[in-house]
Amino acid sequence: MRETVLYYNPGNAPKPGMMKSVLVRMGVRIKNITEEQLGETIGSLLGMEEMAQGADDSGEERKGPLGEQLLVLYRFSEGRLDQLLYGLRKAGVPKIELKAIVTEQNSRWTLYELYEELKKEREALSGEND
Repeated sequence: MRETVLYYNPGNAPKPGMMKSVLVRMGVRIKNITEEQLGETIGSLLGMEEMAQGADDSGEERKGPLGEQLLVLYRFSEGRLDQLLYGLRKAGVPKIELKAIVTEQNSRWTLYELYEELKKEREALSGEND
């Protein structure tokens, strides 16, 4: 599978077309995520069945749509990640705060779980929990 981005847009994101244009020019596969898919594991959404197991989706309570954009990057080398971030800045795409690289561990999380973890990390780094 080639480089893939799982992209969630709550509908209020500025310039999503510009971001997608950068990804298309780079040859990156884009998978748009809907609210209904937020309870699915990242591995499942990427078709990685060996990494899709782990989350209990037998009734996991979803708490509604996410409040902001989320980018989940799969199969990006360090150089390609740098190229992507540079391309987004150059195109004038507003910064997307919540981004993650797929790992063996987080591939078993739902997108909602990843979103919550990224928010906690951001708050910890900004000192909002002091």
